Amino acid sequence: MKLLDNKTALITGAARGIGRCMATMFADEGANVIFTDLKETDSSTALVAELRAKGVRADFLAANAADTARAAEVAEWVAKEYGRLDVLVNNAGITRDNLLLRMSADDWNAVIETNLRSVFNYTKAFAPMMLKQRSGSIINISSIVGLIGNGGQANYAAAKAGIVGFTRSMTKELGSRNIRCNAIAPGFIETPMTKQLGEEARRYWTDQIPMRRIGLDTDVARVALFLASDLAGYVSGQVICCDGGLNL
Repeated sequence: MKLLDNKTALITGAARGIGRCMATMFADEGANVIFTDLKETDSSTALVAELRAKGVRADFLAANAADTARAAEVAEWVAKEYGRLDVLVNNAGITRDNLLLRMSADDWNAVIETNLRSVFNYTKAFAPMMLKQRSGSIINISSIVGLIGNGGQANYAAAKAGIVGFTRSMTKELGSRNIRCNAIAPGFIETPMTKQLGEEARRYWTDQIPMRRIGLDTDVARVALFLASDLAGYVSGQVICCDGGLNL
């Protein structure tokens, strides 16, 4: 018996990085996987084929996570094609880093829209389905930056901190229907986004981490797998730091 047998999961922003790793790990554990990203690419097409080769159902839907109307369309499609959703992972995110005095309103809005509004969009779109089922696990990807802040990332920190408050509010609103809502706060994780940093910045962050290593996408995906599974059946309202001890 695999951890996610007979479960259906949707992951936003999963064509690459942590989202992609979660998709493959969920499929390995028996879940049917639907994932979204801005547009169809060679990467998303390859991921669909990879997931289906594992013997599960898999589909990609092009969707801007910040688009409220599109989120509703995605929920309608899932209801029609799959009939239920057991796990929702709000993973879509971007960065537009700059010091506050140099940050444009457009860069502020873009990060808030993609990173925070998207969580509202997809949770609201799929909550009725989960309420009817009287079950579900919602996993929101926050960040250690949302807990401790970071210079040059006021927009990102604000969005990720907002996810923490949203997660705890949904725990109280949806918990009586057996719907769990948790957040993961990754630290410095090896992703296409962090690979753009120079070696000096990478060494600086590694020195700050008690475990003295940069995290891997699999480290975060394993936490998500636990929260998605019935092993976490009484875990809700939590923010789990996956950061090698950085938040100490």
